[in-house]
Amino acid sequence: MPPHCDTRDGPVVSAARVALDTGNVNFVLIWVPESAESELKDVFEKTLEVRKKGPEEQALADEWFFENVVRLHRAGEGAPFTGLKPAGLDWGPVVPRAEKAIETNDATDAISFVLRAIEDDLQQRFKRTISTKNYGVNDVRAGREFVEAYINFVVYSHHLFAQVTKGQSGADEQKHQCA
Repeated sequence: MPPHCDTRDGPVVSAARVALDTGNVNFVLIWVPESAESELKDVFEKTLEVRKKGPEEQALADEWFFENVVRLHRAGEGAPFTGLKPAGLDWGPVVPRAEKAIETNDATDAISFVLRAIEDDLQQRFKRTISTKNYGVNDVRAGREFVEAYINFVVYSHHLFAQVTKGQSGADEQKHQCA
């Protein structure tokens, strides 16, 4: 996935801006693990103090706060902090649809888009398998092409299903990274 949570216009920095504008750290606290809560609160208080000194200090303090919030968020995902990414990056076609779904309380477009992509992909794999299925028994090369297509379709279908159904009970919930 392209950078998302570590961009200047992503959800983490957006929440950090609201926290600074309102003076309420809770707007951004939800984006870091509980183990980082006291560190973030300390960084937040220091940022608020420095912001009072003037516009240049405010800009510097805000930048420091954003970097710390994203660093702590990424650490909570088990991922390294590689710096803030610029605003306006292309997050691909799914992220904006998913975020709009959350904003509008309607996931229809996001779900339809993802399902169409999965269906198109599976159809392509299936068609490749069928097109290689009727090979001559003495044409080992063609038989191997069929086996490759077969595995590509069957095993991929299995792994896709397993990934989609993984953790439905909540017990196997895996940690997801937003970037």
